[in-house]
Amino acid sequence: MRDAFTTRLIDQATHAFRAAGAFAWHFARGKLGGDPAFAALLRDGLLPRPASGLRLLDLGSGQSLLCHWLHSARQCHDSGDWPTGWAPPPVLTAYTGVELMPTDVTRALAALHDHPVPATVLQGDICVTAFPDSDAVVILDVLHYVDYAAQDVVLRRVRDCLAPGGALLLRVGDAEAGWRFAVTNAVDLLVTFVRGHRLSRLYCRPLRAWVAALENLGFAVDVRPMSQGTPFANVLLSARRP
Repeated sequence: MRDAFTTRLIDQATHAFRAAGAFAWHFARGKLGGDPAFAALLRDGLLPRPASGLRLLDLGSGQSLLCHWLHSARQCHDSGDWPTGWAPPPVLTAYTGVELMPTDVTRALAALHDHPVPATVLQGDICVTAFPDSDAVVILDVLHYVDYAAQDVVLRRVRDCLAPGGALLLRVGDAEAGWRFAVTNAVDLLVTFVRGHRLSRLYCRPLRAWVAALENLGFAVDVRPMSQGTPFANVLLSARRP
């Protein structure tokens, strides 16, 4: 059952999506309320908190929910409305989203109109779009849509754009997780079909292979289960650049 604080935070973070239409607003509320990754980012302090503020790169950004989520979290914290035991949220000072689907970009830009955080949303392919210098990069459920060679290129480019001590938060499915992975894979294929993609396959890896790919790039990796409340086989890899 959702607690009162999370309900207040969702209300605040999704208010701007009313300007993007009913679908955008309902989707934002459903995603922020049903996806455990968003609460975990805040509760566990997974994002760095640079003294000069956080420059965030969001790959496969969709409607750019993260920008609103983090900014609203900071507003709640600064007003004294913050759960005991949760890490202080970062001060978001720059946000860049990269999203392939033009409709999502349109909704994101409508919701970000007049947003106080400097925000850029680019319609493009994460495999080729230039990445700005960043303190953190978030990639949730995206990399398995591109082939293995492209995955490695994206991860290398992420490492190179991160400041020393920067963080990559990468959620993936564990291809060795049995029936839960089969459910994850089937749902992903269905969602991509509904959204207009015609993919014949997804490029998934066992968890150990994801960890090895990150460690080979010099990341220190922490593995966290990230499918609470769902039937999926998702894990969140919290990777730090030394």
